[in-house]
Amino acid sequence: MTTDTDLATLRETREAHRVAPANARSWLLLNALRADTFDAAQLSRADQVVLDCEDAVDDSRKAEARDLVLDWFAGGGQAWVRINERTSAAWEDDMTALRDADGLLGVVLAKCESADQVVDTAQRLGGRVPVIPLVESALGIEDAVSIARAPGAFRLAFGSGDYRRDTGAANEPLAMAYPRSRLVTASRIGGLPGPIDGPTVGSSHPLLREQSGDAVALGMTGRLCLDLEQPAVVNECLSPAPADVVWAMDFLAEFEAAGSIIRDGSDKPRLARARLISERARLFRVMPSS
Repeated sequence: MTTDTDLATLRETREAHRVAPANARSWLLLNALRADTFDAAQLSRADQVVLDCEDAVDDSRKAEARDLVLDWFAGGGQAWVRINERTSAAWEDDMTALRDADGLLGVVLAKCESADQVVDTAQRLGGRVPVIPLVESALGIEDAVSIARAPGAFRLAFGSGDYRRDTGAANEPLAMAYPRSRLVTASRIGGLPGPIDGPTVGSSHPLLREQSGDAVALGMTGRLCLDLEQPAVVNECLSPAPADVVWAMDFLAEFEAAGSIIRDGSDKPRLARARLISERARLFRVMPSS
């Protein structure tokens, strides 16, 4: 049986090796009513954990969900919280409950459609809590640049399920390419890290790998996950492959040996790619293949 002391030690060890939110690949989304799963989630392979007080919780149980989250924080837990949309009455209650909560790492703002909603949320939380706008509609996608530039915006995320419901788009790579690319471009313009993609629904690892590969190809650097098995797969898919790390190391070594001189136009994009792969390999402790 795990004691409180054992749990505290395990948490300390896990937090010491956790990937920082700006670079986090897997974002594990948990129903905030499932307090029995919080500890396992924090100790899992997920880079970051998000306790969901929005879509996963019926309106009649919002207060109960918040209390469970705050109780867990009081016991030493740490996580992000998906809060309710700015236009809802529940958002006001979220702000009041979470403003000074120990253990709160940041919030994911559901159904974000404007920069003002980000600013309002950041200000109500005291200006110290990072806000991830979850963009889930056609309007939000079209306003993504101003959302990314909003004071308090930390990183964009894609609510792919609600986006499909809003637009009628199919869950296919071609249909999802535009909103994903829009968020990638907006993040670059806003000076934010690469955006977090929506989740893969279901337990199929081949499908999870396929959809993660689509997201990476478009420039996304994180993904929402729906169960404890998905983060390990997502982390692998969103990390540089060992063979790519070898290429990057070799290219950088050759470039330095040649006096770090740009020989032609093709060197600049390859140099940028090699440096990015090398940095992400360091962050995620990816060893080059032999």
